[in-house]
Amino acid sequence: MDITQAQLALIMPNARSQAGVFIPALNTAMSRHRIDTPKRIAAFLAQIGHESGQLRYVRELGSEAYLSQYDTGALAARLGNTPVADGDGQKYRGRGLIQITGHDNYLRCSQGLFGDARLLALPELLEQPQWASESAAWFWEQNGLNELADRDQFNSITRRINGGLNGLQDRLQLWARARAVLCQSSA
Repeated sequence: MDITQAQLALIMPNARSQAGVFIPALNTAMSRHRIDTPKRIAAFLAQIGHESGQLRYVRELGSEAYLSQYDTGALAARLGNTPVADGDGQKYRGRGLIQITGHDNYLRCSQGLFGDARLLALPELLEQPQWASESAAWFWEQNGLNELADRDQFNSITRRINGGLNGLQDRLQLWARARAVLCQSSA
């Protein structure tokens, strides 16, 4: 099931012209990763809508001080970044529509999308609409989120993406709009 630019604009009104930029990439990525029913698509669009500020951001925002948490310390270690202050926190900051973050996640995503480690050398690829969409859909499928979407387990999806319920109200509003646009005839 493909979505249209008009549908995407109704779900994410703040996306504006980005809806047209992302629609082909999103449809291809969703199809490839079995995000292919109204329920799955609605949950996916709600989550990427929140994570990307309605398709406006494909690179994590944050000051040098904020991003330093990814460079050294416990969080950096969990993400597979080196323990020294060498800039890998900045290099492997969140990118894509679901914000792939950290060396190890970039490596897993790269192997999943390309069969090699190219994202370690070219992390900016995840800022391009095609790879921002593909990485999000890959993450979605890898983490069993289609099955959770089938069962309307939206809070569980949010926890798997975010580690908690950060931004839940915004995510729920996006999900309600997505269901209204996509699910009315399939309920």
